[in-house]
Amino acid sequence: MKRLVETSSADLFVFPELFLTGYMIRDEVFRLAEGMDGRSVETVQRLAEEQDASILFGMAAWDDLVPGVMHNSAVLVSPGRAVQRYDKVNLATFGPFEEGLYFSAGTARRTMDVEGHRIGVVICYDLFFPQLSMDYALGGAEAIVCISASPFTSREYFETLLPARAIETTAYVAYQNQVGTQLNEVFFGGGEARGPRGELLAKNRYFEEDLNTFELTSEIVASARRGRPTIRDGLSRC
Repeated sequence: MKRLVETSSADLFVFPELFLTGYMIRDEVFRLAEGMDGRSVETVQRLAEEQDASILFGMAAWDDLVPGVMHNSAVLVSPGRAVQRYDKVNLATFGPFEEGLYFSAGTARRTMDVEGHRIGVVICYDLFFPQLSMDYALGGAEAIVCISASPFTSREYFETLLPARAIETTAYVAYQNQVGTQLNEVFFGGGEARGPRGELLAKNRYFEEDLNTFELTSEIVASARRGRPTIRDGLSRC
């Protein structure tokens, strides 16, 4: 994280699900999880201040209130701001995925603020539940950011869902995935960004570390929402 942030320029850097530990760590997660006042978050806070950039990343995080309860969390650190956090609502517990054995599900969406822009953060399997992304958009989010640890076998699903979520919410959608082999799972990388009409804006390489950037513009979101008023019509039914 330090290497990338110090050698690149962006307002917001996005790293994958469970970035601090890796995904396939099983019981090791109890040893590696930290709180929001732990060493890792403090280190990222210093990096964000030094580089004047926001950093979003995944980690195993202890619950703020209930001792012994752990979440699969997305944490946003920004210069001069309180840490913002979202706990994954839809835990993947099927096939090779064992999240329900270790994590407690979050209970609510958490819209985050970056440089005056609202973003809705989802984690991997959350993307399969369209109402979560739509609730973010109805709550004012201009972008949906999905951090993921998705193996190659799920690639087709995610690459189908990403433009669909962008089109139905008329919001930017950014996807950042783990890359490499962990135990017997191969994570394909392939992060991408979609515009609010579903158009491809950026695409990372498969099976390699890669960095890409795109620009979010409020005017383009507003234009897309005039042309395809899903948010207007969704609000009228709330």
